[in-house]
Amino acid sequence: MPINTIYRDSQCEWVDVEAPTAEDLKFLHERYEINNLLLEDTLDPNHLPKYEEDGNVRFFLLRESTELERKNLNTISDISTKIGIFIINNTIITIHRMKTKSIAQTKKQLTCSQNETSAEKIALMISLLIMKSFDDEAVSLFETMDNIENEIFLKNTNHTNQIRRLYKLKRKSGLNSRVLTISTDAIDKFKLLGLQDSEVVDLKDKHKDVVADFDHLNIQITNLISMFLALSDQKANQVMKVLAIYSVYFLPITFIAGVYGMNFDNMPELHTKHGYFYTLGLMGVVVICTFIYARRKQW
Repeated sequence: MPINTIYRDSQCEWVDVEAPTAEDLKFLHERYEINNLLLEDTLDPNHLPKYEEDGNVRFFLLRESTELERKNLNTISDISTKIGIFIINNTIITIHRMKTKSIAQTKKQLTCSQNETSAEKIALMISLLIMKSFDDEAVSLFETMDNIENEIFLKNTNHTNQIRRLYKLKRKSGLNSRVLTISTDAIDKFKLLGLQDSEVVDLKDKHKDVVADFDHLNIQITNLISMFLALSDQKANQVMKVLAIYSVYFLPITFIAGVYGMNFDNMPELHTKHGYFYTLGLMGVVVICTFIYARRKQW
């Protein structure tokens, strides 16, 4: 049974549930009188962050950034996992479907601390670590973007793989921004827990910082994609320019060769003793004149 009491003191009790089954939720419903609808919300992998109250039950549903690398980035569950936090009097119950850093690190902090705490403060500690997970993800995405930028502009690479990596980066950043934006209301509700104003402000400031980081990251990625496409177009234009210049050189001499390649009997140049060399000389003069003209035009 995954229900485990991982912390208890004279002020509060912390019960953690990992990968709950139907029997686990039934036990929680009967033992703590939690509404089944709230418990069912913890099972939906794509449920959005929110805050609800039901009698003496205060329920926070938050999402933590995960380090799992998924090929498909279509839903918020591809970049985050949910954590349900129930606060019932002096008891806090956390429900999650996989191991999370926020739960593990909060448990470690409480084990090392000599002071007693409250259910509300444990919820605050978990929320701060959840925000830190998004902060770490933002730093990782910034580093990835910098590496791609260096490859594009310093190493002068222009591979199709680069645009795929940028698109994937944009998808991840956009999904993280969506989660953080929707989490705003739930973060604001921490003021209802009777915590010190400074503690709640710290959480709100951390949330705002992470939101600002991802907003900046989204803008930077969009600009980098635009610059990459512009650079690709510029290189394509350079190639077309070279091909156009070569065509300018060869067009007149190809015309001359075409005219004298018709082999009509009434073409006097065909019977000239040195006509072949005269024609080659004419072609050379045309190429030289074309080269001088192109240089003056700075083509």
